[in-house]
Amino acid sequence: MERMIKIGRVMQKNAAEIAASRFGIGFEKLDRDVFNPENAYDKLAALGVKWVRIQSGWARSEKEKGVYDFSWIDRIVDNLLERGLVPWVNLVYGNGLYDEEAAKYFGAVGCPPVKNEEMKKAWADYITALAVHLKGRVCYYEVWNEPDGKWCWKHGPDGKEYGRFVIDTAIALKKGDPNAKIIGGALAIARPLDFTYDAFSVGMGQYIDALSYHEYTIDETIVLRRVKALRGLCDQFNPQIEIIQGESGAPSRSDGMGALNIGAWTPHKQAKLLLRHLMADLIAGVKFTSYFSCVDMIEALHGTVGNLASYLDYGYFGVLGAEFDAEGHSVGSYAPKASYYALQALAAAFAGDFRKTDLPILRYQEDSARLFGMDCDDASIIEAGFARENGSAAYVYWNSTPLLTTDFESTVSFCTAALKGQVRLIDLMDGAVYELPEGILENRADGKLTIHNLPIKDYPMALTFGDFMETESINR
Repeated sequence: MERMIKIGRVMQKNAAEIAASRFGIGFEKLDRDVFNPENAYDKLAALGVKWVRIQSGWARSEKEKGVYDFSWIDRIVDNLLERGLVPWVNLVYGNGLYDEEAAKYFGAVGCPPVKNEEMKKAWADYITALAVHLKGRVCYYEVWNEPDGKWCWKHGPDGKEYGRFVIDTAIALKKGDPNAKIIGGALAIARPLDFTYDAFSVGMGQYIDALSYHEYTIDETIVLRRVKALRGLCDQFNPQIEIIQGESGAPSRSDGMGALNIGAWTPHKQAKLLLRHLMADLIAGVKFTSYFSCVDMIEALHGTVGNLASYLDYGYFGVLGAEFDAEGHSVGSYAPKASYYALQALAAAFAGDFRKTDLPILRYQEDSARLFGMDCDDASIIEAGFARENGSAAYVYWNSTPLLTTDFESTVSFCTAALKGQVRLIDLMDGAVYELPEGILENRADGKLTIHNLPIKDYPMALTFGDFMETESINR
């Protein structure tokens, strides 16, 4: 941040200090007991996110027909609630008590109970019992995980079959908790409209409160287009449906498994993707957005029972790093990565209520002596404005250059009018707060400003006006 004057940082916030947030984190795979949540709870709360996605684990909860043991999920839910976090439950997977196929797979992954009436009734009974048990502690329930992918719907994805499954599940949930909110989708594929349309065509839209999607891509601009299309499709069937981003992430190294795994990833590139994607979700107008995941863990989507090697498929998507024992469990102290600090800064900067809005800011190009050239004017620059009720505003911008092959830095210039309050620059990678020196910030008469040759990078930074975010000073 050459020539910028560092004066402080965004004040970190614990989840219990935040009344509302649009950010969440994945706490998945505890249905398969792959990591120790006790080592993660406090670090999770210190992130300052609010929403925590957990998986329900039918096979872990019902090991004898008709007998439910929810003690393991109670411990998770209660620990999250005690720390001011909001758990939401992804309802998965199958159960070998009712399905020979499900008994073959580690965690019964990808085996929906749709083949016969016994399975369907057992699932409905389990869902109702779970809803009764968690009533008052959990509100949002998501039906299945990535049903449009063969890895999670092993006999072959079928949108109409999934839509009917959602309807049956929603009825069972409402029987146990009439106030439960139903999320459909958890969509994984890059072109989700056909599958989602088929699910809506059998009536799913009248039974869900939200539609969720996943976004494993290095190009966050795809997300902006995809959400618009999903929003348009929802509006055709039920305009009240909200949109949720349920999984987004990338590994921090290139020798693991999972989505995008073969890329030339580093901890810094992972952090840049996190900032770019979660900010793109805010621009797209989602209810909330969830990063995958809290800690490094095995992928555990293709494991078969009795074959340990089949699910020792290590994934490095966590904002917390882990080591692995011989059984594939995540162990160690769960050390924060660069992505942890980036998410912590982002969550603190955008804590509470705000709205996306157009702001009277116009980027233009001028000479940039610091570059011996001109300001950046690339078509790949992404910009968006946000405002709070107190009159403060934030203008977020970055250049969406190729994530894995570039480290980009340049300058941009802005002119503004009618925005009030102290002007500061926030680096969302680490939460650093910068004062704009003379020569960069030009005050003109009647509330008009020109900002010359401000730094731009390949991850979001925020130009703030007034008290958009709480900051704390540092000794200079």
